[in-house]
Amino acid sequence: MSGWAPGGALASNVEVTATTVQRGDVIQLGGTACRVSDLIQLPQGAKQLLFESGELLTIHARTRLAAVRLQRRR
Repeated sequence: MSGWAPGGALASNVEVTATTVQRGDVIQLGGTACRVSDLIQLPQGAKQLLFESGELLTIHARTRLAAVRLQRRR
């Protein structure tokens, strides 16, 4: 599913893994939307996600999460 977000960006639901997660992705955790501000590569394909709120989440190489990704209009 995709739709227009404020500011002319296109919002789309995507499934992310440690390989495909990007800065700016919004992941819903425990009912709270968390935007990824930084990524740290860990051994064996895992990644540590730093959210704008300061919280950290470590995901395994095979972890799959639903996220919203905003794409700017060109």
